This record gives sequence, structure tokens and C-alpha cells, in this order.
Amino acid sequence: MNLVNNILKSHNSMEVLRRSFSISPRLLTEKSLTIREAITQAMDEEISRDERVFLIGEEVAQYDGAYKMSKGLWKKHGDKRVVDTPITEMGFAGIATGAAMAGLRPICEFMTFNFSMQAIDHVINSAAKAYYMSAGIVKVPIVFRGPNGAAAGVGAQHSQDYSSWYSQCPGLKVIAPYSAEDCRGLLKAAIRDDDPVVFLENELLYGLHFPVSDEALSADFVLPIGKGKIEREGKHITLVAYSIGVKLCMEAAKELEQSGIQCEVVNLRSLRPLDEDIIKNSVKKTHYLLTVEFGWSQCSIGSEVIARICESDAFDYLDAPPIRVTGADVPLAYAKTLEQNSMPQVANVVKSIKKVLNK
Repeated sequence: MNLVNNILKSHNSMEVLRRSFSISPRLLTEKSLTIREAITQAMDEEISRDERVFLIGEEVAQYDGAYKMSKGLWKKHGDKRVVDTPITEMGFAGIATGAAMAGLRPICEFMTFNFSMQAIDHVINSAAKAYYMSAGIVKVPIVFRGPNGAAAGVGAQHSQDYSSWYSQCPGLKVIAPYSAEDCRGLLKAAIRDDDPVVFLENELLYGLHFPVSDEALSADFVLPIGKGKIEREGKHITLVAYSIGVKLCMEAAKELEQSGIQCEVVNLRSLRPLDEDIIKNSVKKTHYLLTVEFGWSQCSIGSEVIARICESDAFDYLDAPPIRVTGADVPLAYAKTLEQNSMPQVANVVKSIKKVLNK
């Protein structure tokens, strides 16, 4: 909790810390972190550990980040390590990609991944392809990170889930974490990785608390990219999700437990590479499969998961066709009621599980 201690010293106020990070007095003394804290700590520790690491993006320095993800980092590390930019994604993504090619390790923050469309030429044609096109001579150790997918009342042009977009591209590694431990371990691993990594966060998870282990609080804690996690053991059906979709699955599993249905929840964590083995082994145990995500159904992560299961030896273990729970196939509405009806809810997951199980 070094960053928290530094902020406490600079503000000399417990109340300021609680307001900034939405931490209750009780949780300040327990081993739990919000997603916001986990990401901030990971960046702080990696900037301190490696002089090549720096953060660049809009409002990341003096304003502490649009979502306060870089709170305190500019005051601690200075202008050369935490760099404010003009509002030009193509510009600062290009600078960051060039810096990575020159041997630095930039963390390039998009205020939302919707704005990464302004810079997608650098992400795909420069960062993702340079290593292959240079026959392994040019490495691009860069992390593109920021909130991805729907938030609350921000309209269609700020709500798209780009998981399937980026996971389709060879040369990129794509991470979509769920918990604080995921965020700490995978962001640190991404920063240390020699390949370009797209790190997809979810704004609606930023303020949520998650328990963390002593190991996860270590400055050397990293998680392997490409490995999923069983978030909940079960024997009746496999639920596969990532990011905030895992939260829906956990809530649905808890509700169905009262009816005697035990759901196994697989947190993918990494979308590219995808951990096929963890999904296959779970399906072989439960014989049923359902995927959950907030993105659109066509060419979705769920489509890929189901295709791989159907193409593998796990297909013979299925006792019913797999089902996808996704966002509605429309641009997300601004109106609150329409927005809620366009995104998966726990009730949708529960209903789909019962359909698969013929309950």
C-alpha cells in the first residue's frame, strides 16, 4: 500500500483518501483493493522499478487521470515519467509506439477505448506487426490501457466493447481482467512483456472492492498472460466470461445455488492468447456451456469460445448446444431504461442457464 501511504502523507487527511478512492474506514485496514487502487499501484511500482517505463495520455499527470487511475503519480515521478498530452490519440499513441520501438516501455492510456479508433493504425499496423515484419529485430513493449465497453449514460459512441476487435489481431496480447488481483498481476506482467498488450478495463468495476492475498500485494507479483482462472467451482454448467461479465456470472451462480444448480465460473482474464484448456476441462466436467459478455454477438468472444469447443475433443462431452448471452445487436442507447435493456442482466444469465439445462 505504498501509494496509499504517499497520498496520506501528501494530503494529511484520511477523509480525502476515502473520498478519492471510495474506501470505507473498515476496508482501509483489511486486505482488499479496488480496481482503481490495483491499477494505480501496479503502474506506480513498475515506474519505480524500471526507468524505461512511463505513462502517457490525456490528463494523466496534473489532473491525476480522467478516472483518477494515475492519482499521485505525477507528483511522485515528475514530467518525464507521467506525460500529459493534447487531445490527439493518433499523436500520443504514435509517440508511445515509437518510444517502445526505441527501447522504452510506455503505458499509453486511452480515456476510453472508443477513442482508440483514432489511433488504431498505430495499434494494429505499427505496434502489432513490427516484430513480425522486422523478422524479430524490432520489439514493441507497449501497453495500451483504459476503460472499455459500456459505462453509464455515456451514449453509443462511448460504450462499445472492443474485446473481439483487438483479440482478432495477431501480434497483440489482449487482457480483460475482472478482479483487483487480476489487475495488479496482469498489468505488471503486461508492462514487463516484450510484446504490445491491449489492457481492457471496465469503468463500472473501478470502485469495487476485491479481496487480495498477501502474495498479490508484493511488488514482484505477476500473473501469467494467457491463463484463465476458475472463479467458482461447480458441476452442472460452465459459465465463461471476462471483465464485468464475470460479475454477472458470479451473481447468477449465487442465485441458482438456492435451486441446487452449481455453476462453474471461468474467468478468461486473457482473450489473446485464450486459455482453451481451462474451458475444455470445465466442459468435460459439467457437459454444458454458456458464455457471457457485454459485446455484440456477431464475431464475439463467445463465438470464438464455442467454436473452439466444437472443434475440440470437448465437443463430445456436451449434452446440449452452447448458448451465448451478449449485448443487444444495436448501438447502445443513452436513455437509462433502454441502456439497461440492451446490456446483459443477471436475470438474462439465469434464464439462459435454465434453458441450457432444460429446467
